Amino acid sequence: MANIKDIVTAAKARIENLTPATVAAELDRADVLLVDVREPNETAIGIIPGAVLAPRGMLEFHADASTPYFIREFEPDRRVIIYCSAGSRSALAVRSLQELGYRDVAHLDGGFAAWRGEGRPVVAPAVAP
Repeated sequence: MANIKDIVTAAKARIENLTPATVAAELDRADVLLVDVREPNETAIGIIPGAVLAPRGMLEFHADASTPYFIREFEPDRRVIIYCSAGSRSALAVRSLQELGYRDVAHLDGGFAAWRGEGRPVVAPAVAP
């Protein structure tokens, strides 16, 4: 029986793993959907500027246009970069989006911790009306 560490390792071996520097460069030059899959209590400390919040438990519903929870920024042909706190949930999330037909999906390896660790910008999340 596999454990979660094995499952995450296997997922990372089959997806595109990006460094914070690579993510920053992509955000500067392309139409990228940046998705934060952390929970609200985690995003309260800050998010990467421009990120769409889609907690991991709802990601597939936010990414599927046939659900009432769909977020219009999600498009299967658009470049999508996902991040979480440390890079495990985002790796699993990439695999899920690939199963939904998303073709150009990657994740921030090391997650928000790696981003902050490099001193990259962080902003407060927008408050819902």
